[in-house]
Amino acid sequence: MDRGLRLLHLVADASGGLTVTEAANQLGIGRAAVYRLVSALTGHGMLRRDGDGRLRLGAGLLHLARRAQPLLAEGALPALRRLAEQAGATAHLTVVEGGEGVALAVVEPSWTSFHVAYRAGARHPLDRGAAGRAILAGRAGVPEPVSSSGELQAGAYGVAAPVLGVPGLEASVGVVALAPLDVDTIGPQVLAAARTIATALS
Repeated sequence: MDRGLRLLHLVADASGGLTVTEAANQLGIGRAAVYRLVSALTGHGMLRRDGDGRLRLGAGLLHLARRAQPLLAEGALPALRRLAEQAGATAHLTVVEGGEGVALAVVEPSWTSFHVAYRAGARHPLDRGAAGRAILAGRAGVPEPVSSSGELQAGAYGVAAPVLGVPGLEASVGVVALAPLDVDTIGPQVLAAARTIATALS
């Protein structure tokens, strides 16, 4: 099992896929052993071979990821509730799926007269909006809050920070509001929520 998991991680980290020989060399095992691992993992849809015979991740991993999403949302909800109440703005956890940002969990504040209605499951490019750009900042090792104005919807303002330190997860925590947000005030609240969620999910 350990070798199979290591093989999945190697393939996930290889943007152009891996040959069996490359996998064997990196794992330090023989090609025959890699073929056995590949056979088992492709049988469960976790790996596939492309037209050039290179190993790539399979669609079966997406099924597992979708099954894990409710657990992620559940772990994030307490911190999102606190953030929404503190900021008086709609709080959300956004994760990367298929190269896009997807709102996995959303919490609206209870005490405001008006707030942004943001639907869980909403998708957007990573290079637009605070949530996606915070994920990109996290990839670059910059854990600072990111702000946006009208990038996803006219009249909407966002502040977000990356969730760092959770293996296999690219995500951000943020808030979105109908009025400009003071980054000096909201930024630390978003950062604290991101750290709390990282701890809860680790």
